[in-house]
Amino acid sequence: MNALMGEKLSIITPKAQTTRHRIKGIINSENYQLIFSDTPGVIKPAYKLQEKMMSYIDTAIEDADVIVLLLEVGEKNLDDIMQNKLSKTNVPLLIAINKTDTVSPEQVSVSIEHWQKIFPENEIIPIAAIGNYNTDKLLKKIIALLPESPPYYPKDETFTDRSERFFVSEIIREKILLHYQKEIPYSTEVVIESFKEEENIIRIRALIYVERDSQKGILIGHKGSALKQVGTEARLDMEKFFNKKVFLEMFVKVKKEWRQSEKDLKQFGYGE
Repeated sequence: MNALMGEKLSIITPKAQTTRHRIKGIINSENYQLIFSDTPGVIKPAYKLQEKMMSYIDTAIEDADVIVLLLEVGEKNLDDIMQNKLSKTNVPLLIAINKTDTVSPEQVSVSIEHWQKIFPENEIIPIAAIGNYNTDKLLKKIIALLPESPPYYPKDETFTDRSERFFVSEIIREKILLHYQKEIPYSTEVVIESFKEEENIIRIRALIYVERDSQKGILIGHKGSALKQVGTEARLDMEKFFNKKVFLEMFVKVKKEWRQSEKDLKQFGYGE
């Protein structure tokens, strides 16, 4: 979605389960309005948070006029339930195989043949999102399959349905995913307590929740060094995103077992 829109809306890290929410990206042209719905990746849920994440996929499939299944080159397995849903859907389905620039042409061909056997009726498009290889072809295919209808959103400057606070929290969470290992990134949730935009600066106060006291210590690091690095990198990205100076304060709190709590998940915006 980021490559097709030319905007970084969804955070990107090498870790699985980076995306937790359903994020809409909107492209407006003279002749069309295209609304992307980026969802979490398909996994078998191990706790309530992941159940909420998977529910976004079901909702997105129900709403979609076109479905793009994004796979990495060399990937060979798809959840059985999801494969069955996609095989039976009446909605046009495109298969996009990403990161084709990281392997040989022969490996790309093997990957295409593998998925063609599973989805024999659907077109498979090899792409490389980072280098924009074939992304224009994918975009044209999506547009060609869209039904005619009035625009869903005003065709002015709208490019997402998410708030500024949401993107701030995602930027911080991206840096946590990049800098910490094991359970720390997955036990972390970011809440923006205040977002005050002034003429020359944006002042932001963020709360970072973890599940255990030991995780809090690791997140902060020795004399606050680890959290300071996260804050510095996050602030620089925010300044690029908003094209404005940012003053960022971050505090770490413990909220035990929040990933299994319906009340906490609702408070954090899951299931909306």
